[in-house]
Amino acid sequence: MASVDLGPDVALIAGLMGEPARAAILVALVNGKALPAGELAFIGNIAPQTASFHLRKLMDASLITLEKQGKHSYYRLANERVASTLESLAALAPMRRQNRYESARVKELRFARSCYRHLAGVVAVNIHQALMDRGLLMAGADGTYCVTDRGEEWCRDLGVSVNSGRACLDWTERRPHIGGPLGAALFTRFLDMRWIARKPETRAVRVTHLGARALEERLGIRAF
Repeated sequence: MASVDLGPDVALIAGLMGEPARAAILVALVNGKALPAGELAFIGNIAPQTASFHLRKLMDASLITLEKQGKHSYYRLANERVASTLESLAALAPMRRQNRYESARVKELRFARSCYRHLAGVVAVNIHQALMDRGLLMAGADGTYCVTDRGEEWCRDLGVSVNSGRACLDWTERRPHIGGPLGAALFTRFLDMRWIARKPETRAVRVTHLGARALEERLGIRAF
């Protein structure tokens, strides 16, 4: 069997994501929101014309998509796989040593944040571990997850009907959290039940008092 040469494909995607302005644009879209070109140009610290060039290259590689709303154009990540790839790439970087001078913003992102349409950070990693330890989730050999019979009962009680997900390597914790359909369903349900709340202008997510009590009661997680 002939071996597959991954080099050219890896080099292509790494080159697209590795350019500083494009990296800043992609990271700005990891929370799943759509943003206009002007705002992305500001985030990338580049001129609007330069931003248009970079956005076109990212679109040609199917990393982002364009949405039209009347006369306005907005850009978002093409899918969850792109967001997960960005998190995984960041997780390959040398571990940053935590210290008492770490900014409040970084601490908030480390604790709980959105990763496209699922939850990431310390809280998400702990939820993943608790579901595994309680036999509610079973890992497959290909990085996928299947909800067990006990897990289906737990999910139904929570109001979630999705029964499959996949591993997403957490950027800050270097351990997996739950992505895929199950990760998205849990994130949406936690928001609906007001266990968590988004923080404006950031990927950081706040665990509410209600959510902290619920996570401790249902999964034994201390999220405060």
